[in-house]
Amino acid sequence: MNALLFESCVLLAQNGGAAPAAPPGPSPYGMLFPLAAIGLVFYLMLIRPQRREQQTREKLLEGLKKNDRVVTVGGIYGVVLNVRREADEVTLKVDESSNTKLRVTVSSISRILGDEAGETKPNT
Repeated sequence: MNALLFESCVLLAQNGGAAPAAPPGPSPYGMLFPLAAIGLVFYLMLIRPQRREQQTREKLLEGLKKNDRVVTVGGIYGVVLNVRREADEVTLKVDESSNTKLRVTVSSISRILGDEAGETKPNT
């Protein structure tokens, strides 16, 4: 029995040694540069152009006034009769003969048509 106990202790002593140290892994800062580069590309390609387009659209809608010819996002052509900024509402005259009027929100105006047939102000 003592021999069995002795052999078990010897086996445990042989396997119980410290494992060799693993080589150090890559630095956590090594992934920081590619991640920052991807974030910069994402900003330049998506966020910045969208913000610029939104500012242009806001300027277009702020300049909306009576007698402007407009097109709504639904494709309805009309002439602005009244702009109520506090109610976010525009009244459009869509038919001259029957004097048909529509009330729409300011944000539903897609573009303002110019005085000449070829001149348009798109919402971009």
